[in-house]
Amino acid sequence: MSTENEGNEGNAAEAAPSVPSAPPVPADAPQGPPGSTPPAPAQPDVTAAQPQVPPAHDPATTPMAQVPPAPQPHTPPPAPQSAADAGWPPPPPAVPAYAHGAHGGHGAHGGGPVWGPPGQLQTPDAPRKRGAGGLVAAAVVAALVAGGVGGALGYWAADSNDSSGSSGSTTVAASANPQDLKRDPGTVAGVAAKALPSVVTIDAQGGDGEGGTGTGFVYDKEGHILTNNHVVASAADNGQLTATFSNGKKYGAEVVGRAEGYDVAVLKLKDPPKGLTPLPLGNSEQVAVGDSTIAIGAPFGLSNTVTTGIISAKNRPVASGDGSGGSNSYMSALQTDASINPGNSGGPLLSAGGAVIGINSAIQSTGSSTGQSQAGSIGLGFAIPINQAKNVAEQLIRTGQPVYPVIGATVTMDEKTGGAVISDQGASGTEAVTKGGPAAQAGLKPGDVITKFNDTVVDSGPTLIGEIWTHKPGDKVTLTYKRDGKTSTAEVTLGERKGDS
Repeated sequence: MSTENEGNEGNAAEAAPSVPSAPPVPADAPQGPPGSTPPAPAQPDVTAAQPQVPPAHDPATTPMAQVPPAPQPHTPPPAPQSAADAGWPPPPPAVPAYAHGAHGGHGAHGGGPVWGPPGQLQTPDAPRKRGAGGLVAAAVVAALVAGGVGGALGYWAADSNDSSGSSGSTTVAASANPQDLKRDPGTVAGVAAKALPSVVTIDAQGGDGEGGTGTGFVYDKEGHILTNNHVVASAADNGQLTATFSNGKKYGAEVVGRAEGYDVAVLKLKDPPKGLTPLPLGNSEQVAVGDSTIAIGAPFGLSNTVTTGIISAKNRPVASGDGSGGSNSYMSALQTDASINPGNSGGPLLSAGGAVIGINSAIQSTGSSTGQSQAGSIGLGFAIPINQAKNVAEQLIRTGQPVYPVIGATVTMDEKTGGAVISDQGASGTEAVTKGGPAAQAGLKPGDVITKFNDTVVDSGPTLIGEIWTHKPGDKVTLTYKRDGKTSTAEVTLGERKGDS
């Protein structure tokens, strides 16, 4: 994806530093060999950025402590031991690698400031690589099996000891009636039970053998699936896509359209089953900080995983990569502390009532000091507001290509500038302010510093882009800017750019 505005289509912008106020990390992009974030361009375009997102490594797993053997009958008790010498309980395990914050998606961060040093954009990690997710899933399954064996042994020992007693049990067993598993619709369990049949695990396999796992959900009864662009990017051209429902049934899928800048994609099931139930869409504008959230996805390949949290913040400026090192996306995101990990990308973020309020897209990772490049959730997840995603999805279904609102000016991506600075020159030597474009008609010039977009404070170029992309072409907005120390305002009618170029 390129970061151009009106008049600059076709020119790829360079990587940009992420927004200081909101360090993101894409939630599930396909993994590849680890890499480092490319240097930030001095003058990327105002409508997109192209930070490359380094691929993720296999995540570290934590071995499970063994269950101690049951004591032998008629064996004299051993001599007393100190707590340090006794073998049970076992000592706590060493801190797992992921405790230091292995990578959450495409690449690892070094643990420094999320937004990175001036002039360098750190793109959010996008968790979705299958190589890592599969390994983690296998390790977790192994641990669960071990835990199951231990539990069985424990029960057998308890039952054996009890049968040797002379009196019957005085406890009353709980009912095993399947109806006991039913939950009220308003509970988390009730919401999850209703939503899970409409959520799919997406497997994307590229023609070069690269692949990854992400999530999506049923958008309509015709079989359209809504997800992230970075989930399907590796298989969009000549790869294979499959969608697996919670009942285990798998269907082939194809890409209807992708919007790199928005990080939204629409798939279509090739042979959709009858009776599809789309998830209800909520209104992300009516979400409040503190509202409960429910996330559903396939973290590290563990399909049908449900986690909960709250809305931690709204309108958080986030720049994230698509995992292929090609393009950046920008969003004014919903921030949540629901646990989101590699594999959750593209999955629904639900309200307490079960309506979709966002698409889980990025996470912030602490990086790793243990050589591992994949990290888990640290309570900083970011979702594309569903109001924006719905507009993009409808456009993709109608035409197959996205439409972006633009102001017709190129801004720098430098941080600590106190706003979005209109560059002296556009991409590839073009003019920074497009002749006849919206910014030019409003009287904006190179060197102007845009400090507000309507009532939202703008502290950088990515923040401005994220705010612009919450609107549609033709919308009228008010820009506040500084020129030679003087503050002025200008009304701008947003133009449009069709497609990703």
